[in-house]
Parts: sequence; structure tokens; C-alpha cells
Amino acid sequence: MSAGNGLRRFFESLSTPPAHTWPDAVLHHGARIVVLLALAVATSLLFPVAPMPELPRYEVGDIPDQDIIARVDFTVYKSDAELAREQAEAAAVVAPTFRLDPAGTDTMTAQIEGLIARMDSAVAMSAADTVAERRLAALLSAYSLPATDAEVDLLLDRERRAELWASLRRTLATEMALGVAAPAELEESRAAQIRVVRDDSDLNVAREAVPTPPRLHERARAYLSADAPPVLQTLQQLILIRFFQASLRMDRIATERDRDNARRAVPLDKERVLAGQRIVAAHEQVSAERVERLRAYQAELGRQGRLEAGPARLGAIIAAHVLNLLILAIFGFLLFFYRPRVYGDFRHVGLLAFLFLAVAIGAAIVSRTAAPVELVPIAFAALVIAVLWDGRMALNFALVVAILLSAQTPLTGIDARLLMIIGGAAAALSVRVVRRRAQGLILGAVVALAYVTVALALALLLSWEPTVAAERALWGSVNGIASALLAMGLLPLFETFTRITTDQTLLEMADLSRPLLKRLSLEAPGTYAHSINVANLAEAGARAIDANPLLVRVGAYYHDVGKIVSPQYFIENQQRGRNPHDLLDPATSAAIVRGHVIEGMKLAEQAGLPDCVKVFIPEHHGTQTIGFFWDQARQNDPDADLDPAEFAYPGPVPRSRETAILMLADSVESAAKVLQEPTTERIRGLVDRIADAKIARGQLDEAPLTLRDVSAIKDAFVGVLNGMYHHRIDYPALPRTRAEAEPKTRPASAPTGAASRQA
Repeated sequence: MSAGNGLRRFFESLSTPPAHTWPDAVLHHGARIVVLLALAVATSLLFPVAPMPELPRYEVGDIPDQDIIARVDFTVYKSDAELAREQAEAAAVVAPTFRLDPAGTDTMTAQIEGLIARMDSAVAMSAADTVAERRLAALLSAYSLPATDAEVDLLLDRERRAELWASLRRTLATEMALGVAAPAELEESRAAQIRVVRDDSDLNVAREAVPTPPRLHERARAYLSADAPPVLQTLQQLILIRFFQASLRMDRIATERDRDNARRAVPLDKERVLAGQRIVAAHEQVSAERVERLRAYQAELGRQGRLEAGPARLGAIIAAHVLNLLILAIFGFLLFFYRPRVYGDFRHVGLLAFLFLAVAIGAAIVSRTAAPVELVPIAFAALVIAVLWDGRMALNFALVVAILLSAQTPLTGIDARLLMIIGGAAAALSVRVVRRRAQGLILGAVVALAYVTVALALALLLSWEPTVAAERALWGSVNGIASALLAMGLLPLFETFTRITTDQTLLEMADLSRPLLKRLSLEAPGTYAHSINVANLAEAGARAIDANPLLVRVGAYYHDVGKIVSPQYFIENQQRGRNPHDLLDPATSAAIVRGHVIEGMKLAEQAGLPDCVKVFIPEHHGTQTIGFFWDQARQNDPDADLDPAEFAYPGPVPRSRETAILMLADSVESAAKVLQEPTTERIRGLVDRIADAKIARGQLDEAPLTLRDVSAIKDAFVGVLNGMYHHRIDYPALPRTRAEAEPKTRPASAPTGAASRQA
């Protein structure tokens, strides 16, 4: 026996329900108990008990009844939020570095000298004052400077013009050469001081002392004469504004380097506690700082390996194992009592164990690498379970796993517990909104939204910094999308292992353009049309009793694919007047008709149809007798020793509600097509007769249907058939042509039809 066959037989033996003998029951339940114990041990190994003494767990506001004295020196470290806040504050007060940039002064000087030259040229080239005025006004307008009569007259005055030019040149040579900063760059920092670096100096000056354009304008007025008119002062200021270029610029590289140094200089520790120092005082209300100090002390004891007595350490390990086992047993009992089919199939149990291990290993990696807890892959496992089984089972799994993992030392925070619970629950419940595998991104978006929402809520609850909240929300979104893509990608593998066919796969099987259904529509069009009608009937019946309507529809599409092999032997595919059964003996005809079941199974195997779909092919006929050919054979030779098995379908009878519904729908649809004047009463009578006949012949004995279910199915059938065969109004007759009015010749022999109708 090969290793693969041996493993397959082992799984099948464990998936067989326990017999009445105790060895079988021990093997069946014992294997599942071993899995449970192995998962508990794996959890303990992934999250070992920290080697620390037992310490009281106080919360803010508690009143301790004893002092807790430090046995060792330890450090209380700042939380991530505190450290980030202090680093931001340290960087904000760093003095930004501004350096003298002569290029700004040179550019501004060149532009103003150009303006001076053009104005002097405009005045010198014009003999008439009116021409000079027009040229000066045009030049001022070109530079977006005021060009009123006052400014033009002032510039025509040679002395005033020379005074303006002289003041501008002195301003550039003195004030701009010392450095003038742009206000926008100064506003980028809220530091009280600015570091100003010039060629011969490197000083920290007050922000208010750094030269800016307003101060430049004030200093420039000092270079004008005392009797300078206001128009001249205004024009000087506007020219400086128009051509301003900062000559003192921020050195961003140096500034950011200084800020990084300031961030690194922020100490990681909040305080240092020495051995012998009191951590918590008896009979005094515990503050948040004391709780933080107590937790830091406990963590330090774990790092140093300070143990209590040996038996206490051993007891902690045993207690951790027991607690892990008890939490896991909750889910085990849920399967045993409420999901016996899942519990009874060892493949299903094995996949659930694998998914739990995947989540636990991911959580262990997260806890050891200080990665955000949002990356624990609980959403991945919940999505897989919800798609393979249902959201309720996935929700139970997610809650149990979240409780178990949040009981482990690295993940005991309220944020970890809530994020795992909400993320897993969102994944479990979101599957209901997705019908196709291609919509996996919708699943990811739903889970991501849940993580973002809980991150924002925790940020408000725990006073996280906005950057921390945004980072946690981002990691949650990454986990949600990645979990959905990974789950949808691996789902076919999980379906193959568990032999479960999901609704997503059924939807793909229901695509009428699939090769086998395409062949059916082309090679046996009548059978194809019959299958579509049966699917509509069966789906309505399934909905009426809360069965699986999608499974019934897909099963109806494929239930008669075997007729592709010999389509002409079935009445729905025959042309009028031609029935090949008229040339065959009854036994041969019966063999051909019953053979479509066998051929259908072969075609289904070749097409790779899942087992849950293939069962519709043999079970929709059950073990019914092909009555027409049986009666014909007995009439032809009453004394013949006939084998009833040769005139009956191979079966088995329907063993599920869905296949039983299809059996009823198949017979009802075939019979309804030949019903004369299909009124509601006649349709109901037909449906009642067919259903009662199936029950009387034992065809529904193994199907889990109640009489109430059968009644609901019949009502659904009647409703659909009434819609299909509703009364149509009689339109007025149109005038007929002569050819249409002539009587036509009736075929010599009409098709019997009854033989094929037995199929």
C-alpha cells in the first residue's frame, strides 16, 4: 500500500461514525481528544509561562492591603504613545538653521538695477514730457507698480529719482547683505530661537530678531531724506516687495538632522526604581503611575528569571496548560453538540486544527517581534471557516481563539483583545455579502473597515496619538485585505481537502457556458430546456423548506447530462413522428433509458463535478421502475421470466432533501408539459398524485423530509407551474392566406411518446 493510500484510508476510518463497539468509539473520539491536547500543548509552547513570581494585579483606584517592595532594580519605560509625544515635542523646539544665501541678494540687485536702467532710459529717450510720462506709466504697469500721476511726476524729477535709486542700492548693499528671511520659512517652526549662520558667525537669535521684509522696509526708509514725500517712501517699499528674494534661507538638511538628534536624545525610561524601594503602598489608592511601575517590575523579574519556589513555577506551567485546554474545549464541545457532521469528519477537524495553529503561530511571531497586534491572522481563519461552513461557526471560532490568545502574557492588553474579537467577527459575518470568489476584495474592505473603526475607538479610549492611531488603522487594513486575498486563493485547496463544495464553487458550476452544459444545449436541446425548467421548480421547492436552493439548481442543471450520449432516445429531443424505441424490444429500450444515469456519472467524473452535484444524477430517479417498458415486456410475453432490476434505475434513492426535491421536480415538470388545460386545480391534483406515488413506492424513505416539508414543496411547485402555464388571452384571428386555409396532411403515424416519457 502506498503512503498516500494509507493516509487516505486513515482519514476515512476516523471520519466514519463510531460503531456500537467500544474500540471504534475510542478511536473515533480519542483522535479528536488527542488533537485538542496537542493544540493546548502547542499554545503553551508558543506562549511559555513567564518565569516570574505571582504578584497582585492591581488596577487604577484599587486599595492594596500590603506593601510591595522591589527586590531588584528596574526601569519603568515610556509607552509608545508617550515616547512619540515627547519626541515630537523635542523636535518642535529645535532651533531651525538659517544660512546666508548671497544668491538672493544678487538676484534682487540685478532685477532692481534692470528696473532703474529701463526707467532712466525711458526718461532720457523722450524729449517731450508727455511721451516720457506715457513710457514711465507703461513701465510701472508692466512691473505691477502703481502708475498714477503722483508716481510718474516723482520719477520725472531727476533729484527724487536719484534719491530713490540711491536708497535702494544702499538697502541692498547693507540690509540684504546681512540677511533677510522669508516669513513662510520662519513659520514652519515654533521654536523660540533661530540659528543664523553667516560667513563669520554662527548665532542663536530670538525669532523676533531675525530680519524679515517688514523690518527691511522700515530700515530702507532711513536711507531716504527727511523731507522725502510719502509717495517716494511708498514706491520704495513696493519695489522692495515686488523684487524681494530671501537672502537668509532655511538649511533643511541641517535642521532635520538636529531634530533627529533631539528625538534620539529623549530618554526611553521614565524612572529608575532601586531595590528596596516601595512600589505600591498599603491602604493607599493605586494611581496609574503605580500600576505602570508594578507591571514594569513584573516584566523585569521575568527577564531576570527570578523564580519563586520550584513547585510554584511548576504549578504556573500546569495551570497555563489547563486553562488553554479548557478554552479550546469550549469550541470542541460546540462542535460535538451542535455540529456533529463537522465533528464526525476528521478532515474537517484537521483543517480547523491547522487554522488554529496558523493563527497561534502568527500571534506568537507578532508578540516576539513587537509587530502590531492587528497583524494576528485571525481574520484569515474566520474567512475560511465562514466560506466552508457558515458565519456562525466562524464567529464561535474567532471568539474562542481571541479569548485564548488574549489570555497569553504578551497579548493581555485590552487593545489586543478587542482588535482580535472585532476583526474575527467582521470576517466571519462579512461572507454573507459576497457571492463570488472574484469579490474577495469586498471581504477585505469590510474587515479593513472594522479594524479602522476599532482603532479609532481605541485611540479615543486610550488617548493614542493621531499618528499611532493612523498606523494601527493602516496595519489593520493591510491585514484585512491580505487575509481576504489569501483565504480566497487557498480556498480551492481547502475545498479539495475537506471535500466541501462552497456556494462560490456552486455559482461557478451554475454558469451555463461551462463546457458540459454547453454540450447539453447543443447536442440535447430538449433535455437542456427541461433541465432549466426543473431547476426553476426545484429551487422554489428548496426555498420553501429552507434547503440549499443553489445546490438544487446546480444539481438540476446536470442531472440529465447522460442523455448527451443518446439524445434521440428521449422524447424531449425527438423530432415529430420519429421514435427509435418503436424499433427496439422493451429490454433494450429500458437499458438505454437507465443507461443515461451511468453515462451521466461518467461525464460528471470527466468534468470534475463535485460529489455533492454528482449525487443528483443517480438519486433523482432513485430505484424507480421504468414502467412503460416493464408493462410492454410483460404484454409481449406474459410467461417470460423478467428480471425487475433490468427495468429499474440503479439508484440509490434520494438521501438528502435536495435530491428528493429534484426527484419530485423532475417528474412534475415532465408530467405538467402534457397536462390538458392546466388550471390551478388540475396542476395541484397532478403534483399531489406524483408526490403521493413517490412516497408510496418508498422513494423518499431515506430523505430527511417531513410531511410538512412535502406539503410546502408541493405548494411551491403549484405556484411556479401556475406562472408557467397561466391563462393567455385569445387574440382576434387574422385573415388567412389561401395556402394557410387549405387542410394539411396528417402524418401516417404519430409518435408514441410514452416510452420516452418514462425517462
